[in-house]
Amino acid sequence: MPSTLLQQRLTALQASEDDRGGPLVPLGDGEARSSVDAWLNPPREELPDDFEMPIWDHLDELRERVLVGALAAAAAVLTCFIFSKDLVVFLEAPVAEQGVRFLQLSPGEFFFTTLKVGGYAGILISVPTILYEIAAYVVPGLTKSERQFLAPVILGSSVLFYLGLLFSYEVLTPAALNFFVSYADGAVESLWSIDQYFEFVLVLMLSTGLSFQVPVIQVMLGQLGLVTSEMMFSQWRYVVVGATVAAAVLTPSTDPFTQTLLAVPLVGLYMGGASCVRLLEQRRENQGGIGA
Repeated sequence: MPSTLLQQRLTALQASEDDRGGPLVPLGDGEARSSVDAWLNPPREELPDDFEMPIWDHLDELRERVLVGALAAAAAVLTCFIFSKDLVVFLEAPVAEQGVRFLQLSPGEFFFTTLKVGGYAGILISVPTILYEIAAYVVPGLTKSERQFLAPVILGSSVLFYLGLLFSYEVLTPAALNFFVSYADGAVESLWSIDQYFEFVLVLMLSTGLSFQVPVIQVMLGQLGLVTSEMMFSQWRYVVVGATVAAAVLTPSTDPFTQTLLAVPLVGLYMGGASCVRLLEQRRENQGGIGA
């Protein structure tokens, strides 16, 4: 059942046919049709053979999928809050061996900290369910080729996000915290506020997970034809500068060591994304050669 998006694109396709005085015909090899026009006016053979739904049916489906996603998130948050103390101990591990002591500076500080930790953890756990509900709602409104492209994008985005969290927990967070502990050694005793510590750790982990989405964005832009792999590779100098600036903004610490640890993977992810775009371009060229 196509969504409203598909209906809008069908309407745009019909209007384009009316303006041109007939159906759209494939352009010749020397005539490059823009990617935006190709997206707004897909070939009819690319449109799915499904039935159209009334607008109220779309709203009912949207309500049901939003409800499922909200219930999944609420259940995950509640479960994580039950085990929030275990999560706190788990997130304290990067500096547990350094002799750092955590303090509760106000009566409810630890309670609200466990709420924050449980909320973040529950939302992260429920992300796959939420993404599935979003995909299930929009897939009927996509063309056949877009449907084939959606699943790898969602899977790749999820995997890269969780890899970013893992990288932050295993490498970035311990390195940053150990730097601060070592710097203060012999001068002051490390007594940290539990709330400020988890604000630092959670922000660092989430920002790292989001920054790992760079290859997904590159592949999407490449598939839309807005940029090419050659353009991406040619801008590598600006990417190095941009990764350094992004690392300085995303990391809650101000030490250059932590920023470098994030900037280097960002550059590597960018180059990997550009390589994926090149492989997809070569694949399209090979398919075009076979079709010819």
